[in-house]
Amino acid sequence: MPETMSTRRVFLLANPEKPEAEAALRDVEAFAAPYCVLVGSVLGLDGYAAIKAQADRIIVFGGDGTLIGVARSLGSNQIPLIGANVGKLGFLAEFSVDELKRVFGQAVNDDRIVTHRTMLHITVQRNDRVRGTSLATNDCVIHAGPPFRIIKLGVSINNEPFTTVSGDGLLVCTPTGSTAHNLSAGGPLLQPGVDAIVLTPINPHSLTHKPLVVERETVIDIRASAVNEGTSAIIDGQVTFPLVQGDRITVKRFSTDYLLVHNPLYAKWNNLVTKLHWGRSPNFE
Repeated sequence: MPETMSTRRVFLLANPEKPEAEAALRDVEAFAAPYCVLVGSVLGLDGYAAIKAQADRIIVFGGDGTLIGVARSLGSNQIPLIGANVGKLGFLAEFSVDELKRVFGQAVNDDRIVTHRTMLHITVQRNDRVRGTSLATNDCVIHAGPPFRIIKLGVSINNEPFTTVSGDGLLVCTPTGSTAHNLSAGGPLLQPGVDAIVLTPINPHSLTHKPLVVERETVIDIRASAVNEGTSAIIDGQVTFPLVQGDRITVKRFSTDYLLVHNPLYAKWNNLVTKLHWGRSPNFE
């Protein structure tokens, strides 16, 4: 438990769609008041109010989806996020409410446990005009969609033609996102601090298309050569851009990393082993 008052400015955000998130926010709000400078609490996923309040930490109550949504909303004004899990998995939202109370002072004050995570910047163009942009903390997935026929995606890397992927789509992810959709698609696991971007074909109609890891500064252009009516570019599973033939998706590293506070009670690989059961036998003995 914290013993002294901190001058760190703390903002609280909770997912309004999770009643348990609001209850957790009120609990921590009452607990934290003597130990830091509380500069606001909001039911919502937009971090703008925290930026305006010049917060030093944002405690986010929800699940992993809540956390990555808040990270995107901060744009280039990233503030270290403390994820208080009231969802299911809690892979990124590493703290339970009880654990947060237990190490509150360290979570708020110790900059050594703040990890830097790559974000991506995605631009969708049609007829050379920008239709939309988004940040991604996890991934950009170009998915075939209904009626689920094979699609074709032309891929260029750093303005050089690279390959054409035929299949159910293509996934581009950050190291953090390597444990999400990328993992289920057969892509590699990357340690969050690795300076890289992953390209993983989704059910490619080829035995030679395999996942590829490229340098973090790589610019990836994807041309929708043949698509379905329901083909879309899906960002972090939360933002969707419907695609038509000829659309161009550009994915590159965003200029600012997002900042995530690691739970000091556990080793860095704890979640991979305990929550995803990596390296354990099928009977989990």
